[in-house]
Amino acid sequence: MLPIAIGADDAAIELKNIVKAYIQQQGLEVADYSQDANNPLYPDIAFTVASAVKEGKFERGILLCGTGIGMSIVANKVPGIRAAQCHDTYSAERARKSNNAQIMTLGARVIGPELAKSIVAAWLASEFEGGGSTSKVEKIGYYEGLKSA
Repeated sequence: MLPIAIGADDAAIELKNIVKAYIQQQGLEVADYSQDANNPLYPDIAFTVASAVKEGKFERGILLCGTGIGMSIVANKVPGIRAAQCHDTYSAERARKSNNAQIMTLGARVIGPELAKSIVAAWLASEFEGGGSTSKVEKIGYYEGLKSA
């Protein structure tokens, strides 16, 4: 698997560090795009990570902010990216299996560290199932102007 891109704003740095360490403990490489002097706002972080995933530098990305909502909104502005806010393991699995989401967002003010690790584990273990979901994911691409009807 390609390295995982991760990014967090100031509200989620602590949880990001826990998630990043967990991913590394699973033997996966992590590239960190979190808030710094050059990247101060969550929209910049989310757009940078989503763009890098779209360009194929990373297979998947994880974005964290206070709720996960803002990061998801911004990441979904990048055509071809499907970002899903996940606050439970079932949503994380379905984000991958049914929607082929390349980016997961988490809210540091919504979930705790142990739940975050469980959610990340479920998401990383899940792959797109295709089947009946294929035409639905293709339709998303159509509405983004990336695929023909």
